[in-house]
Amino acid sequence: MSSILTNNGAMVALQTLNSINSDLSKTQSMISTGKDVASAKDNSSVWAISKVMESDVAGFKAISDSLALGESTLAVASEAAETVTDLLTDIKEKVVSAQEENVDREKIQTDIDALIGQVKSVVGAAQFNGLSLVEGTDDVNVLSSLDRASDGTVTASDITVSRQDLSTSAGTYGSGTSLAANATASDTAVANTANTAVVTVGNTWAADDVATLSVAGVDVSFTATGTAVGDVADGLAGVINGLGLEGITATGNGDGTLTISSTNAFEDIAVTTGETTAGDGDVLITALNGATGLSDTSGTIDERAESVAFSTSAAVKEGDGYKVTVGGSSYNYVAGKGESMEDVARGLKTAIDSAGLEDISTTVSKDADTGQWSLKVDNDGSSLAFSVTGNEGGEASGGLFGLDSIDVTTNAGADAALGNIETLINNSIDAAASFGSAQGRIETQSSFISNLTDALTSGIGSMVDADMEEASAKLQALQVQQQLGVQSLSIANQAPQTILSLFG
Repeated sequence: MSSILTNNGAMVALQTLNSINSDLSKTQSMISTGKDVASAKDNSSVWAISKVMESDVAGFKAISDSLALGESTLAVASEAAETVTDLLTDIKEKVVSAQEENVDREKIQTDIDALIGQVKSVVGAAQFNGLSLVEGTDDVNVLSSLDRASDGTVTASDITVSRQDLSTSAGTYGSGTSLAANATASDTAVANTANTAVVTVGNTWAADDVATLSVAGVDVSFTATGTAVGDVADGLAGVINGLGLEGITATGNGDGTLTISSTNAFEDIAVTTGETTAGDGDVLITALNGATGLSDTSGTIDERAESVAFSTSAAVKEGDGYKVTVGGSSYNYVAGKGESMEDVARGLKTAIDSAGLEDISTTVSKDADTGQWSLKVDNDGSSLAFSVTGNEGGEASGGLFGLDSIDVTTNAGADAALGNIETLINNSIDAAASFGSAQGRIETQSSFISNLTDALTSGIGSMVDADMEEASAKLQALQVQQQLGVQSLSIANQAPQTILSLFG
């Protein structure tokens, strides 16, 4: 049935044309934006996911900048630590040269002072954008990643870089909780008193009987010419003295005993006795290091030095300070982050050596059996008070503490400098190694973040980007459909004119 009031054909054609125009508009938008999902109305779920991922990509790009900044800062610190190591090695060469007495130590000291100045200059200049990793002890955090949990919560991850203090600061001794229980002094005074062994020649001796001794690894003997034990003891003393052993003397007491004395600092002296007799004559150690009533055939004369023994179980925290008193003066060392009792012992040695005390020498040792570290102090002069204490709450000494005080103009100073410069070199090497390790971690993370950003960007593209070949083909098809739709609508609109012809 034909009607002039309702044109069903036109309505259908118009609906079809509107649909084509809508699809054409979407396709044109897809081509102009390059996106299949350009807004939430296109696909709300995909759009929401893409926006979350885009925010993560933006965050990771900021992280890349943070890692680049951290890497640059570490590169400066690493270069500084390596340069300091080279300069300290140069100083060591000068210190070794100063061990000879027939050199111009004053000129060598001038060279050393110049090198020390260079070290300070390098440490002072080693900063990037105002941040120095070679001064102070606080850790530095470098933003390294964003972690998104399943519930959508985002947390930041950091790479922690430990500062390596290469300053010459003495630190500040604290007044916190006592640490006195962690360090024990062997005596209340340090003096030049020799330690001794008393050897007794006893029982019956005859001519041609032989008494033997081993002192510091050197064997001696004396053949009796009669029966007097005093002569045998005195004879052994004479033979020992004839060896010219450094720091070792023997005294025949005229009563069948001889006293072997050692003034050697930091060196124990082994003593062994023996005899070859026709009768019951014997040679025994009857007193040793002040202990009496003995009857031993071997023993050890203790080194002439007092010691500070450090705990094998106590932890060392940043700011823990230890103080050794020698005579009327005290010498401090305040531990830094991650240090041990070995570091404390070596730091105290440096502090004492830096004072240039006459007749005082020091060394650091570790007990091979217990692992206990000790600071040993020898006095070649009159007796001085000796004690140790400790307290928490200080400000750490610098890793190159004591560098300023290297003085090779004297024999004692040159000897002390040789041990101390080795400690400082090890500290700078440890610093350079720590920075190198951190650089490696940051480089690895930086590469990962770059690859991750690329992967996320690619993933976002696969969700929202338009297929341009498909869009181009679809555009052409829709344009043809649009033209046909317009023609269809035009034909449908002419239908009432056909009805009018029925009444002509």
